[in-house]
Amino acid sequence: MKISFIRPHISSTPAADAMEPLVFAMLSSYLPGTITAELYDDRIETVPLNLETDLVVMTVETYTAKRAYRFADTFRSKGIPVIMGGYHPTFLPDEALEHADAVVVGDSEDIWLSIIADFEKGQLKKIYRSTNTHSLSDIAPDRSLFIGKKYTPISLVQFGRGCQYACDFCSIYSFYGNKNLRQRPIKDVVREIESLDSKLVFIVDDNLFIDRKTTMNFIEALIPLNIKWSCQASIDIGADSEMLELMQKSGCFNTLIGFESLNPKNLAQMHKKWNLKYGGYNDVVKRIHDNGILIYATFIFGYDEDTPDSFEPTLEFALENKFLLANFNPLTPMPGATLYNRIRKEKRLIFDKWWLDQNFKYGDATFIPKNMTPDELTEGCFSLRKKFNTYSNIIKRATNKRTSSQSLYHLGMYSLANLVSRKEIYNKQSIALG
Repeated sequence: MKISFIRPHISSTPAADAMEPLVFAMLSSYLPGTITAELYDDRIETVPLNLETDLVVMTVETYTAKRAYRFADTFRSKGIPVIMGGYHPTFLPDEALEHADAVVVGDSEDIWLSIIADFEKGQLKKIYRSTNTHSLSDIAPDRSLFIGKKYTPISLVQFGRGCQYACDFCSIYSFYGNKNLRQRPIKDVVREIESLDSKLVFIVDDNLFIDRKTTMNFIEALIPLNIKWSCQASIDIGADSEMLELMQKSGCFNTLIGFESLNPKNLAQMHKKWNLKYGGYNDVVKRIHDNGILIYATFIFGYDEDTPDSFEPTLEFALENKFLLANFNPLTPMPGATLYNRIRKEKRLIFDKWWLDQNFKYGDATFIPKNMTPDELTEGCFSLRKKFNTYSNIIKRATNKRTSSQSLYHLGMYSLANLVSRKEIYNKQSIALG
């Protein structure tokens, strides 16, 4: 039996920043020796439509749904069954089932072998639901799937799942809740990192710091490995000097932090007013930078207090703080997030299902903001992305000895990240999905 894993892209335009799709390596590791697996990553290679395979398995995000459905329809027309999983099918299983033979709701590891057994017996169910409570102790990704593929030169590793915060724009909390936060045994993750060819690691957890004590123990265990690593974190790490010192000592060079907005009322509306609990943003940034850790900052525009005048002060803040990278995003209601239901109830959606609408382009506003036009939201975010990533601003940030040029290693990582980011900004803007 042969399984073909497919990772769809948002469009046919190749990506310059594709990272390893770790989920497929995890699923492949559970397969018995009688089953062979292959991976086609639509972001970096052509997906052959004449596949000779027994089963196609896709992970689907909202931005990739339209293209995933097109692939699935093609394979099913040739008699090849398709299974879909991921955030988008989890929240919209009925939509996904219009294009798939089966849909996985939630995580997949605890039910994966049951799905395969049902398929082999010809008894595939329409929907499989994970409890999202299973132990993560038996994960050992099969990275042979990635051999020969041109991913960014960083290995992805997962320590835990979920996030304790319920930001209204994010679907992660809806996916896991606050009772299904889990972390892998530290020894398992250390063993996995030791087996990697790369010494550059991205810990992909949505929030690495869901449990302080366990995370501290984990980071301490990274020290002997002599790696460089990055992660995603909530802003509260900026108030934890012990954690920051340990992160620096263990090789952390960068963390992504969602600042989201400079406006306290916007933060309250998105259920993220705790962002200001640890002092002003400038103080938090200083404490993180003082420990030699670069920051990838993200911002959102389109909440009710945002106006056309909200853009420039945010850009100035990002430039003044010499961030490694910064992303300025239009607020986008995602299925599964409480924001989507609120905006839909208020009848402010421009496209009910923007991810399938032929008129939607990547970067477009998807709803009508309270205090600016949709075009002002779209153009304002794109303008900030362009301004932050001009060559002159990239060079100015690169010369800061406290951040990007504190070492040759930091400068090298900074240069690579910014060149790739700048390219992707122009590649993706206004692309039609599918």
